[in-house]
Amino acid sequence: MKKGIGLVFGTAIISGISVFLNAFGVKDINPFLFTGAKNFLVAICLLSTLILFKNFSSLKKLNIKQWTNLVFIGLIGGSIPFLLFFKGLQLISPAQGSFIHKTMILWVGILALIFLKEKINVKLIVGLIILLAGNFLLLKITSFDLTTGALLVFAATIFWSVEIILSKKLLKNTSGNVLAFGRMFFGSIFIFLYLLFTNQLSGMMSLTTPQLGWIVLTSIFLFVYVTTFYNGLKYIKASTAIAILSLGAVITTILNIIFLDKILMLHQFIGLTSIVVGSLLISLFSEKSINQISQQQILDEW
Repeated sequence: MKKGIGLVFGTAIISGISVFLNAFGVKDINPFLFTGAKNFLVAICLLSTLILFKNFSSLKKLNIKQWTNLVFIGLIGGSIPFLLFFKGLQLISPAQGSFIHKTMILWVGILALIFLKEKINVKLIVGLIILLAGNFLLLKITSFDLTTGALLVFAATIFWSVEIILSKKLLKNTSGNVLAFGRMFFGSIFIFLYLLFTNQLSGMMSLTTPQLGWIVLTSIFLFVYVTTFYNGLKYIKASTAIAILSLGAVITTILNIIFLDKILMLHQFIGLTSIVVGSLLISLFSEKSINQISQQQILDEW
């Protein structure tokens, strides 16, 4: 459990830095092309990691069903939601899009309760409310309209939520690195197919050296992100993992203050504090319930 929390906490830090860097890297680049190129580079890095640490045999041992699952993870986690998310962000404000995405903790919690039988109590619900309220204050949502853009971002959020639940199930018999490889590799293939059929793939040839540099730099962070997250998700509850990831917003805000001279308003400070408190509450009481259940099972067996 400690290993899982530590890995996902590292993911949150990487996520915060990555969001900050991607804001610069995606400028003047087709976001679909940017994402597809990053996913493919990360897939190559993950494959190299499997070979380097002599775990390539784990890919050879996968059966047809497991390969099918990896393709499906790539479809619902590494391609479709990215296309929906970026299209949606073109139609609504970044703040609205970000808040809709942050509601993932709610949908993952509901799906985990149904399909993973994860326990939910009053303390967890309180932590969830504090976490969502913190994001609301941090992003300063003044108005919210149910537009096409909002629906597209919401659909992407649901796709990613389903992916987390399915990934948690698959991690019982699959290593985190293999699952991450499947998500990134097949996800990049689906995105490139989309670019091909929409006549956007030719944009790859017009990428400048600085743009390629941003793709490589952000790919490094994405590689660390998926490696730590999926290996951490293997050991902790899905809802706990998503709650810890919310701390990434805190890191991004701090970087904006330090490097972009952003001023931290009172409502943002309250929002950041609420995110930290909510994330810690969910992590503490969610994993505590697992320990209590495990101890009770041991006592029953004894």
